[in-house]
Amino acid sequence: MTNLIKWKMMAWIGLFMLTVVSCKKVESLDIDSTKTGDFSIEFDNLVGDYGLQFNNTNKPYINAKGEAFTVSRVQYYISNIKVKKADGSEYAVPQDPVEESYFLVYGDNRGSRFAKVKVPEGDYTQVSFVLGVDSARSTMGLDARTGVLDPTTGDHETQGMYWGWNSGYIFFKFEGNSPVISDDQQGDPTGRKQFKYHIGGFGGYNAPTLNNIKTITIDLTKAGVAQVRAGYRSNVHLFVDLMKVFNGTHTFSIAEHPNVMFSEYSQYIADNFLDMFTHDHTENGVTSEDQL
Repeated sequence: MTNLIKWKMMAWIGLFMLTVVSCKKVESLDIDSTKTGDFSIEFDNLVGDYGLQFNNTNKPYINAKGEAFTVSRVQYYISNIKVKKADGSEYAVPQDPVEESYFLVYGDNRGSRFAKVKVPEGDYTQVSFVLGVDSARSTMGLDARTGVLDPTTGDHETQGMYWGWNSGYIFFKFEGNSPVISDDQQGDPTGRKQFKYHIGGFGGYNAPTLNNIKTITIDLTKAGVAQVRAGYRSNVHLFVDLMKVFNGTHTFSIAEHPNVMFSEYSQYIADNFLDMFTHDHTENGVTSEDQL
């Protein structure tokens, strides 16, 4: 039994008790669509069957090609959140203000794992979001790209989520090390055996270019509908399996593709984003983040 499975079993025992109490509270309230409640998506990063650990050389991860690797950086944008009811009606979270609709998740900062918004009261059976930054926002002036989208802030200079030379955002950044990487120009000439996957591309300003914007759609009916009510928070807990970067729809070798940035091959990695997200459970009736 893996550490992850043990952890999930323990978590489910506690969550069962919380859910029983929480759902009773929420179900006793009538829905008032003129009111809003707190809604969040939690991005819980994993690598295969294990939790995300950085630079764990004692127990490296192994991909489908049998290649060992460690992780040193994970960062990605989440935006354009929409929720949907069973009757098909949808609510799209307004894109402004930017600070309340665009989010940057850092793998080494658990405080950044929530995308928190407000939506009308209701029972939602589906949620969708964009992994990346939409083309409309990418082409706006700097005054419309504030918060985590501001390319002039220290975060972008130190964390590097914007290509100044290409005037575009890096949607997803995944870095680490693997002994299979060569020391020549096809690998890492520095000898550090580092891989880098910096995936972006919104379609281009004046001429078509790479478009790696991906919309992720999550069905909530199997692991918990989001029951949003005023005064409470509904939290959709997702597992984000970073192993799918290598082992998703397209399986590839780190040794053959140690560095992928603004190139045609980036489209294959972007396709794999669709396989990374799994709905584990939903916590309704939350009154404190300590319950999550």
